[in-house]
Amino acid sequence: MSSTAKPSTPTYYQVLELSPGATDQELRQAFRGLSKRYHPDTTTLPAGEAEAAFRRLSQAYAVLSDPDARRIYDAGLLRPEPPAPLRRPQPVVVSRPVQVRRALSGGEWFALLLLALALVLSLVLGIGVAWARGVEMMAWPSWWADLAQASAPAPPTSAAGAERQAPAAVTPELPTLLEPAVQPAL
Repeated sequence: MSSTAKPSTPTYYQVLELSPGATDQELRQAFRGLSKRYHPDTTTLPAGEAEAAFRRLSQAYAVLSDPDARRIYDAGLLRPEPPAPLRRPQPVVVSRPVQVRRALSGGEWFALLLLALALVLSLVLGIGVAWARGVEMMAWPSWWADLAQASAPAPPTSAAGAERQAPAAVTPELPTLLEPAVQPAL
């Protein structure tokens, strides 16, 4: 086993297939040759793979063709990166939004006023049209008579004459809270 670990990502020199001591002219020639090989318009590689390879190639050439950037890059290659210190994860603070009560603006009050006026106007209009047509304002539902008949008490009869007498018809009383214009048929 080797004592030096190989970096997980290739260096810019490895991308351009050059040695670290390459001249500017060798750098240009290597970039031109490899750019023809990896350019998405001129390669037979899949489009995504060619695009990623050409992007790495362009980035490597941009850094190595600039003398200052190349000097900084070479210094970074010689110096190993220190291991990252272990840090504890920050505690997660869950905060709830603060409810803010504010006064309604003038436009909001105006909108509420218009809404209330529209509601009142529609109720008055509906009742007025129904009254003008002569429509009943309140009609008892059809099941009301059946319910009243079922809940009415049976008429008192004597035990001896129960067989001889026919039961009398029971007419339920409807509530008199609002008298309907037409009584439901029983």
